[in-house]
Amino acid sequence: MIKAVGRRKTSAARVRLAAGHGVITINNRALPDYFSLPLWQQRVRAPLSAVGRDKNFDISVRVVGGGVSGQVDAVRHGIARALIIWDADFRPVLKAAGFLTRDPRAKERKKVGLYKARRGHQWRKR
Repeated sequence: MIKAVGRRKTSAARVRLAAGHGVITINNRALPDYFSLPLWQQRVRAPLSAVGRDKNFDISVRVVGGGVSGQVDAVRHGIARALIIWDADFRPVLKAAGFLTRDPRAKERKKVGLYKARRGHQWRKR
């Protein structure tokens, strides 16, 4: 069994990968139950499709924090990292597809004296 961690924004996904029949469970729920949109399911399965091993692994994921989109990308990142540990030959394919790069974008903090992170006060003449 291989373990890896994937992150995105404030989401963190702990992935366990084992040889199996292609069953993906997220927080003890089936993939279609947890991520209902087909686009989200496709993004989760993307690293497996890239290496051509859709039905070869059983994947169990524990994901916490953030919103749905951040969780999807955290799971995808974790699966890609686990696949690299399983077989280092997958690295060039996953790297070229961009699955190994952790997306650094996150919410910028609010600054003192501003309304939001960058939004200042509106000037008015009178």
